[in-house]
Amino acid sequence: MPQIELKNICKTFKVFERPKGRLGMLKGAFVRETKIIKALEEISFNIDEGELVGYIGPNGAGKSTTVKVMSGILTPESGSCTIMKRTPWKERVAHVSQIGVVFGQRSQLWWDVPVSDSFDLLKDIYNIPAANYTKRLTELIETLDISTFLKTPVRQLSLGQRMRCEIAAALLHSPRILFLDEPTIGLDAVSKLALRDFLKNENRKNGVTMILTTHDMDDIESLCNRVMVVGHGQLLYDGKLEGLKEKYAPLRRIRATMDGNIKELQIEGAESIKVEENTWTVMFDPVKIAAHSMVERLAQKLPLKDIAIEEENIDEIIASMYKEMCL
Repeated sequence: MPQIELKNICKTFKVFERPKGRLGMLKGAFVRETKIIKALEEISFNIDEGELVGYIGPNGAGKSTTVKVMSGILTPESGSCTIMKRTPWKERVAHVSQIGVVFGQRSQLWWDVPVSDSFDLLKDIYNIPAANYTKRLTELIETLDISTFLKTPVRQLSLGQRMRCEIAAALLHSPRILFLDEPTIGLDAVSKLALRDFLKNENRKNGVTMILTTHDMDDIESLCNRVMVVGHGQLLYDGKLEGLKEKYAPLRRIRATMDGNIKELQIEGAESIKVEENTWTVMFDPVKIAAHSMVERLAQKLPLKDIAIEEENIDEIIASMYKEMCL
């Protein structure tokens, strides 16, 4: 049985709109126009224990709403959600004892007190036995390298420091599932790499199931084998990242630098050729012709100085997918 199972989840929100025009503000004080937004429209998927899944989509696609439904914060209008044999919004206390949630733009730490005090409060909230708490906290402090600012108030931490503490707070009670909603937002490159390494190790070592929502495609590439893409509240794709690349970016790119400016020539097997001074960009289909064969054909006709074979950037793939499926 899957650890997480969603079936036909629907969630709508009512938003108020101010009437247009100069008198809109005055009219809006007496007459409130409403609009129904479908945040989730019959979303269904299963996630097995120990999976590390990327859940991606454009702004307003329904990612955070899905996480809030799975964590028990929101109650959907229809559909079912079963996580570890529980319905999150019906059995909240039992449910939250087995999950951890990290929202990149919201903190679960107390702003004006030292980090260690927040951890102690969470120990009492989750009723973590003292021996378990000490052992787990020591492990998290060493792995996340947060020992130097445990006595520092949260408001005085840098964003990277705070996010490492947020991850530690979410994992103090050893949850079986971790929901990560844009955990690397605003982090520098060093902090991102350290956080990714930690998450991979936690997933591999302790078998923690992780659902990662992010706009950073480097996070998805480095962490997730399975990707779910959501748009307009509907699941658009569910499968391996490689499958997404093959479906929406089947071509490969050869970027070749010539020893001098060469006019464009016809190269057999090339889907398209773009020439800018002494640089050629050649697109080809690796299913039809192997990369080494394409390079050989270029070398036979052109004075090559340097060459690089590239895949489409993952950001470009996702952008083209949104355009195709969300219009």
